[in-house]
Formats: sequence, C-alpha cells, structure tokens
Amino acid sequence: MAVLPKSSVAKKFLNAITGIGLGLFVIVHLSENLLLLTGNPDDYNRWAHFLHSLGPLLTLMELGLAAFFIAHIWSALMVYWDKLKARPVGYSVYRSAGWTSRQTLSSQTMIYTGIVLLAFVIWHVLTFRFGPYYTVTVDGVEMRDLHRLVVEVFSNPVNVAIYVAVMIFLGFHLRHGFWSALQSLGAYHPRWTPLWYTGGAIVAALLAVGFIVIPVWVYLYL
Repeated sequence: MAVLPKSSVAKKFLNAITGIGLGLFVIVHLSENLLLLTGNPDDYNRWAHFLHSLGPLLTLMELGLAAFFIAHIWSALMVYWDKLKARPVGYSVYRSAGWTSRQTLSSQTMIYTGIVLLAFVIWHVLTFRFGPYYTVTVDGVEMRDLHRLVVEVFSNPVNVAIYVAVMIFLGFHLRHGFWSALQSLGAYHPRWTPLWYTGGAIVAALLAVGFIVIPVWVYLYL
C-alpha cells in the first residue's frame, strides 16, 4: 500500500514533481494543437488517429496522466491546508521577501487558478475526448474527425471566451508554479535563480498565448 507523504517538505516535493510533469504535458499538448493552424484538417486528424491507434498504451498514458493530476491536486490542497493551519489569519499586506518569497498575484492566487483549471480540464475532456464522434476518411483510412469537432466547439464565441479566460489563468498558474517547483526541489542559486524566475514567466506567457491563439484562429478563419 502506498504511503502518502505526511511532512510539509514531502508534500511540496510531490507537488513540484507532479507539477513539472504536468507542465511538460502542457507543452506537448500545445505542440499537438498547433497542427490546427496548418490549414489542412488531415494533419490534425492523422495525429489524433495515431494516438488512438496506440490502444492500451494510450490508456496507460492517460491513467498515468490522471494519477499525476490527482497527486498534484492532493498535494496542493495539503500544502495549502498546512499553510492555513500555520497562519489562520492572512497577511493584511503582501510583500516580497526577496527571491525566497517572490509574493506576486500569481503566487497569491494559485489555489484559485488551480480550481478553475481543474474545472476546465473536466469540461475539456468531456467535450473533446468523449464528445460527438464524427468520422472522415484520410489516406483511405476511416478515422475520427476531431478537427470538425474542434471547429464546431470554437464556432461558439462563448466557448472561445471561456477558453481564452482559462488560458490566462493557466499563464498565472504556470508563472508561479515553475518557480515554486524549482524552489521546492532545492534548485536555489543566487546567480541563476533570477534567470529561472524570469525564464519561467516567459515560458508561462508563451504557453498561455499559444493556447489562446488556437481558439481565436479557429473562430476567425475556420
């Protein structure tokens, strides 16, 4: 039987490891979705069909991803709960205490942006993984027309607005998450830490913008 970590350090370590893993998934997922911008629906459908053809391996990867999500959510809630128990009355004014603190809007809203992202992931999976199953024939092979479903969903301006808003939250979450994960793993250095912090903010912004471009592009041009 697996033993859940009890110490604050262990919980932060688990949160950091799972956060980095999910961050890498976000990067890969964005690179996949950028196929929507090629102008050829077949490109996106071929890739989706390739993933589906993996069969049990895809199921295993999905279960592993779900485990990462659950572990990340659990560890985040436990760290937040420990923080509340240690200081039940919040600060009236937040100030940064230097590189070991870096109090920002991103850091102060992690639990809230995380809740929004969780709700979005559930909606996203229900919409695209288990949504309507259209078919198309590509290179003589019948496969799911996921491109059609994406265009259908993002033809609704409400869906586009929700997606864009959530991706902004994702940017905020990743901005602090990148820095916090490295700090929890002990990657602190007076010389390199400022670069990691700035680099994390840039990567978070690029990922958010990348995801925002997709539904806007689909709505305007497809």
